[in-house]
Amino acid sequence: MREMIDATWRALAYCWHPLALLWALLPLGLAAGAVFGLGWYGWELAVAGARALLERTELLAALFDWLEAIGAPDLRPVLAPMLVVALVVPAVVLGTLLLVVWLLAPAMARLVVRRRFPGLQRSPGAAGSWRALGWSLLCALAALLALILSVPLWLVPPLIFVLPPLVWGWLCYRVLSFDALARHADAAERRFILHHHRWPLRAAGLLCGALCALPTLLWAVGASALVLAPLLMPLLVWLYTVVFAFATLWFAHFTLAALHRLRHGAAAATAALERPALA
Repeated sequence: MREMIDATWRALAYCWHPLALLWALLPLGLAAGAVFGLGWYGWELAVAGARALLERTELLAALFDWLEAIGAPDLRPVLAPMLVVALVVPAVVLGTLLLVVWLLAPAMARLVVRRRFPGLQRSPGAAGSWRALGWSLLCALAALLALILSVPLWLVPPLIFVLPPLVWGWLCYRVLSFDALARHADAAERRFILHHHRWPLRAAGLLCGALCALPTLLWAVGASALVLAPLLMPLLVWLYTVVFAFATLWFAHFTLAALHRLRHGAAAATAALERPALA
């Protein structure tokens, strides 16, 4: 618990470091610009396609006719943009996370090492940036597959608030913990740290997943939020970038501190074994 609290306050402090703020602008600008451009030019086409798909579905057509017969309001104008948002938000989260891992995480790991662990050496067996990026893509594809397979369960009201945060939490835990150690720890050190500290790392990932799910409550405001979706999506990208930037710093502080303790303990044990031999 002490290590988790230490990593939390350090990550909060490092979020205001000038280098952290400058590096965060790069993934934020790319993701927000892409989302705004696609929303500006493709939102109406996507909603029209979703509306046509809903109208061609016989089961939904029968449901709409029944609702109209009993005097209920017509849900077709709302369901189409809701469907588009439900499909776009997971892609936005995955894209933002990958951009943060690719552009921001290496710089934050170097910042933490330079300011807090200047003597921490890079292991010859370290995974490196490209392997970390490949691991991130593999985990992102697994998370996307899990989300697609769990879509039918979202019809059960409690599960739609549980399953996506669990998937996001697992993804953050797997990607950010690996990436933080990829450039300094070898395979044995990485496996030991990820196994020995698996529960704090999983708890941090779950918290990150819950924070990623909170911005989606913006769509619960009403139909006006769906109408303004092309303008609200860049705001969501900013919120996701803030969450992932903090999570990147947290995992870097926690895992690199664990690596420093592991190497310091190994060096102390080696020195203790060598002293009787020299005597």
